[in-house]
Amino acid sequence: MYIAQNLKFLRKRKGKSQEEMAQALGLNRSTYSGYENEVAQPSLELLLQLAQSENIPLEALLSQQLAQLSNTELELLVGSWRKEASGQHLRVLTTVVNTLNEEEIELISEKVSAGYTSGYADPSYLQELPTLRLPFLSKDRKYRAFPIAGDSMPPVVHGSYVVGEFVQDWLRLPNNTPCVVVTKEDGIVFKYVQNLLQDQQILRLSSTNPLYQPFDVPVAEVLEVWRFVSYISKELPDIQLDHTALGSQLRAMQADLQKALRSQNK
Repeated sequence: MYIAQNLKFLRKRKGKSQEEMAQALGLNRSTYSGYENEVAQPSLELLLQLAQSENIPLEALLSQQLAQLSNTELELLVGSWRKEASGQHLRVLTTVVNTLNEEEIELISEKVSAGYTSGYADPSYLQELPTLRLPFLSKDRKYRAFPIAGDSMPPVVHGSYVVGEFVQDWLRLPNNTPCVVVTKEDGIVFKYVQNLLQDQQILRLSSTNPLYQPFDVPVAEVLEVWRFVSYISKELPDIQLDHTALGSQLRAMQADLQKALRSQNK
């Protein structure tokens, strides 16, 4: 690994002293000096912070000798996260099709969800999954159903399935969009996404349950993003309605039913 050499290279490239670099990272000078001199190893959290601040992939910071790159190669490396986030790099999406060559909606059961991060692009893994069809969804989009565990996103409860639409360009994802985000470390998570990619190269994930604190995921840790379109549950949401609200809900349901019947008779 080239951590020490790359720290020194990036510092000198910015024209900063060890004291200035240490202050920027929230360290004292002697600690930072120890990293450059290979007396100590920086934590993973610090390396992530540095990689994000320099707009370079963490893997490059660890395994490439940055000083040996040309200016052109370095500029390409700095901008590589943007190509990945926008889908400009080839992002292979393996899918299951039926006999009519129509894409099916693969259902990731809770039993096999732990292996999704390693099998999501493996045809043999996906072919073993059950599938479902939801006729009200567009045939021009790709969908997949994911299991939900825990109580962080009510009214979607433990044991439900969220159906998501595949997102190719993460940079265009609107803030506060509910999504299934597949990450290298945490696997499948269903959260509201605050898109901070442009400024900080992170997605901030928040729950609807206030007991759970938001957390940040670096773009380099993201494997897939699926925008919420529907969910399937065997339980009704726990909502208390008064008599007035209940009557209003019933009348609305009756109106929808009558409208559907009229449409069928035309």
